[in-house]
Amino acid sequence: MLRLLAAVAALFVTAAHAQEFPKHPITMIVPFAAGGTSDVIARAVADQMGIALGQSIIIENVAGAGGSTALARAARAEPDGYTIAIGNAGTSAATYTIYPKLPFTPDSFTPIAMVAKTFGIIALRKDFPANTVKEFIAYAKANPGKINLGHAGIGSSNFLICKSFVQAAGIDVTLVGYRGAAPALTDAIGGQIDGVCDAAASVSQSIEGKLVKGLVVGSTVRLATLPDLPTSAEAGLPEFEAQGWNGLFAPKGTPPEIIAKLNAAARTAVESDQVKKRFADLSTVPPDAGEHAPEVLQQLVTRDVEKYRKLLQP
Repeated sequence: MLRLLAAVAALFVTAAHAQEFPKHPITMIVPFAAGGTSDVIARAVADQMGIALGQSIIIENVAGAGGSTALARAARAEPDGYTIAIGNAGTSAATYTIYPKLPFTPDSFTPIAMVAKTFGIIALRKDFPANTVKEFIAYAKANPGKINLGHAGIGSSNFLICKSFVQAAGIDVTLVGYRGAAPALTDAIGGQIDGVCDAAASVSQSIEGKLVKGLVVGSTVRLATLPDLPTSAEAGLPEFEAQGWNGLFAPKGTPPEIIAKLNAAARTAVESDQVKKRFADLSTVPPDAGEHAPEVLQQLVTRDVEKYRKLLQP
């Protein structure tokens, strides 16, 4: 009887905490340096989520190991809703193949909501001696291993864009990992590397400003912000597919009532005019009406764990 009473009391305490949530600011962990795709999306969504929740959401950039350093910290956090993380197909799916001895598993997290759909792009330094995918592949085959493409670290979604492109093209290039998309792009702009594998959210403005030249987008349709950039099919490489996602996660054990509040705030955020406009500027798409539920994000994780296990097998 005492155990039953204790369990009932604990339920009441949990419900009361959930009802009061949030009483102070929330931390959103971003697994990469400031300025990259995940960071830009996180800041846009966090601003509007904070308004919906009546508390600010503080961004904490934790770079390293393709995002696994950040997610290890998120997994260890108190499951009270005050620490959440943004993840993608790299950090939340492919990482389990790349780093098999991680201190966390997919079950270490409770999905909150998908918040964005992204599109992968290959962009080159502006003076690179190739302007089309066909020319790039020919150059790469004539110079095996000599081209270097930067990405946001092994296990990041940008790394997966690189791997998908290289595999589809059947070429041998050197992949260079950084602590985020922004420093990789900076080096491509400066000519220190030949190009980057990146999402439209962080590279489109540099393409528009002619700081780098876009080669191809791994999408079935052209992007409104980059109408001259060919799709993979148009470029003659239909096997290159790089449409990704970003989602929010909480540590396992976070009460369902708090997950529901965070999910509602995320939905309000991505449906707001401010986020829609920001996403449009970034060639990023918010989830469809039927894609807001935590279960949808869970399905994406499950699907992509298997998808990238096959892609990344030696």
